[in-house]
Amino acid sequence: MKPIYKISFLFLSIIMFASCESKYRLSIKAPSKAILEDKIKISLSEENNYPIKEVSFFVNGKEVTSTNSSFTLDTKDYGTGKLIISAMVAYGDQKSKRINKSVEIFSNIPFTSYDFKIINVYPHDSSAYTQGLEYYNGFLYETTGKNGKSSLRKVELKTGKVLQKIDLNKRYFGEGMTIFNDKIFFLTWKANKGFIYDLETLKFKNEFSYNRSREGWGLTHSKTELIKSDGTSKIWFLDPKTQQEKRYIEAYTDKQSLNRLNELEFINGKIYANYWQKPLIAIINPNNGIVEGIINLSGLVKEMEKSQKLLKEDDVLNGIAFDEKNNRLFVTGKNWKKLFEIELIKK
Repeated sequence: MKPIYKISFLFLSIIMFASCESKYRLSIKAPSKAILEDKIKISLSEENNYPIKEVSFFVNGKEVTSTNSSFTLDTKDYGTGKLIISAMVAYGDQKSKRINKSVEIFSNIPFTSYDFKIINVYPHDSSAYTQGLEYYNGFLYETTGKNGKSSLRKVELKTGKVLQKIDLNKRYFGEGMTIFNDKIFFLTWKANKGFIYDLETLKFKNEFSYNRSREGWGLTHSKTELIKSDGTSKIWFLDPKTQQEKRYIEAYTDKQSLNRLNELEFINGKIYANYWQKPLIAIINPNNGIVEGIINLSGLVKEMEKSQKLLKEDDVLNGIAFDEKNNRLFVTGKNWKKLFEIELIKK
């Protein structure tokens, strides 16, 4: 009979444990979606039947001040994107439980649509699988991708002639680049590694890693930070001295997130981002992630197709450069034989 007693005791223990656990039924009361600048009350659900000793709330891992098991979330303090709301609940019997809920914040303004006008057309190397593009002191600097074909180049604008070039090690798939403090920062795709080169000589100086962001896609800079995309809706801000990822924003319109953001350019205080495999450039507020504008360049793709057969999968729009001194905007694509200077037209 002893084995039967043991089984009965184990069964009874399981029932008692399950009964205790049922007293800890908790959830966070919050909307799943909100609009930027909304103020949302966050609280625990009323399902709980067990005395709570203490509650601590967190937003994206950082503790916030709360009273009476609730707090008010001011969305303008966080910008657009998905916020993870967490609650750590302590009970009188010294047990604790952590629960989570996500709240997605959308832009509170509709974006402005832009068309374009072609101002000038310049030759571009059709073998260049363009990943990064930047205008600096009268020249274009360009990085190209694909394993075994990735390179860093200095290019003459008017002729498209490659004046200097270094090839990336064949095991790396080159991505975006930017110039900051006389250094060229060059990303790779999935290796979680970037390289630093001397601007004048293109000689290798150092390398760095990026571990919080998923991959390396596009790169640009403001006056104080490097700005990086990783193929999602996130745009990361890096310390230019240490290359450490400090924070990120998420690009959102009033209706959706913009994923697969690629090549970047920082123009007049805004982030311009290519949308991978779509002939669009998003204009993003770096302070809160709001997509303030969308540039539709589908007409530019049609213009290219008049003189060059494009492969729909690979030969897509990618590459943004800005001549700040002369207010000139340049765009091109992967393996395009033309580079365009365009003027934006608000619709």
